[in-house]
Formats: sequence, structure tokens, C-alpha cells
Amino acid sequence: MRKRYVSLLIILLSVLLIAGCSKGNDEESTGDLLAQIKEKGVITVATEGTWAPWTFHDESGELVGYDVEVAKGIAEYIGVEPEFVEGEWDGLFAGLNSKRYDIVANGVEVTPERSETYDFSTPYAYIRTAIIVPEGDDSIKSFEDLDGKTTANTLASTYATLAESYGANAIGVDDLAQTIELLLAGRVDATLNAEVTFYDYKAQHPEAPIKIAALTDTASEVSIPVRKDEDSASLLSAINEAVESMRESGELQRLSEKYFGSDISGTN
Repeated sequence: MRKRYVSLLIILLSVLLIAGCSKGNDEESTGDLLAQIKEKGVITVATEGTWAPWTFHDESGELVGYDVEVAKGIAEYIGVEPEFVEGEWDGLFAGLNSKRYDIVANGVEVTPERSETYDFSTPYAYIRTAIIVPEGDDSIKSFEDLDGKTTANTLASTYATLAESYGANAIGVDDLAQTIELLLAGRVDATLNAEVTFYDYKAQHPEAPIKIAALTDTASEVSIPVRKDEDSASLLSAINEAVESMRESGELQRLSEKYFGSDISGTN
């Protein structure tokens, strides 16, 4: 009888131990994201690393750019180290959805469609979209002229979506360099991109025979997306505080002027 009692007690303790471990794992997987980041001491940031001046590699191979420094500022405000993971555009959001990444810092524009899936931080940049065409092409002078034309952009980007909304056939590319190559080779009629990206490219390649054919009337907001769930709410609040702190200190303006030659951190 005594042996049976001891055996039952061991079984009961084993069940309680397994249940406790299971509960602990559940709490870890569904707990507060900001608390988890602080506990690890690292925030994982997804970025392309191929889109100057937002996120790119300098001559020494170091990952730099406006988004990179903004992300570093956010990490510093939270009190952790940033860990950058580079990948293609679609993969950034797939990784965010699957919780491989904590945030995406890659010139992400806020759209109604994206807002259905993600929560966005306070904007840290405001940009207009430009239609870029070969220098001698006058067939496109407005967004309406994109109807029936072929454009090159990263698929699923706001630029591809905007081009398609005006009747263009948008083909997918990997990065800006490939886009300009297709444009200059006459394989596409135009590409849509941030106005500031065009100016940066021209500064680096003044001989490139390209020009801006048209600009959007209003500026779009660039923000940090996080997953739309309760676990990410405190992280979003911390990011908002960090962005406002950098804005008030003048850091956002300094970074804007460093990478774009003008202040894009405000609506003006």
C-alpha cells in the first residue's frame, strides 16, 4: 500500500511539473514583447540594406542609413542593442508576422491596407512619391499617363500598388540599382520611388540620364510597423516615445539632413 502511495505521489508531482513547464512556455510565447526584448537585451530589426539612403552598406561594408540610425536611436531609448537582419522586402513582413523580427525599419509607408495588419508608430519621416523616367522621355507628365505603361518596383510595395492603381503594369525587381538598369535599358517606361531617393541617386550618379516626371501632391507617412496584438502594445508606446524624443532633441532633423540633404522628419 505504501509503495502504491509513493508511486501515485511521484506521478502527481510529474504531472504538476509538466503543467508548470507548459504554462511557463505559454507565458513566454504570449508575454509582453517589450519585457521580452529588455530581458534579452536585443531588439531584432528587419531591413533590406539595399535602399540608399534609407538602409544600405557604405564603402567599408557597414550597414548605414537613415532607417538604421533611427532604429539604433529607438534601441538606445529602450536600453537594448539593435540586431539588424537583412532580407528582401516581402520577407521582412513575413518575418515580422512569424515573430522572427520585432520591428521593420525600411522606409515603410503607412497605408490603409497595411494598417489592417500592423500597428504603426508615430511617423519619423514624410515623403512624396516621384515618377522617374529617362531624361528624353516626355510621354509621362502625370500619374494618369501611367495607364498602359510598364513600371519596375519591388512587388507589394506602395509604389507598385500606386502604379497599378493608375493602370500601369508593375514588374518586380530586387533593388533600386536593378530598377534604374531596366529603365535606362528601355525595358520599362518608368519607376516610382521616394523623391528623396531620386535626389540621393543623382548625387551619387550625376551622369545618370533620368528625371522626375511628376510628384504626388501630398506627402506620405513613414513609420515603424509592429504586429497588431496586445503583446506589442507596450513596445509601440516605447517606440513612439523614442521617436518623439529624437524629434524634440533635433536628432531626427540632423539625421534627415545628413542622409537626404533636407529635413524630412516633419510635414513641412
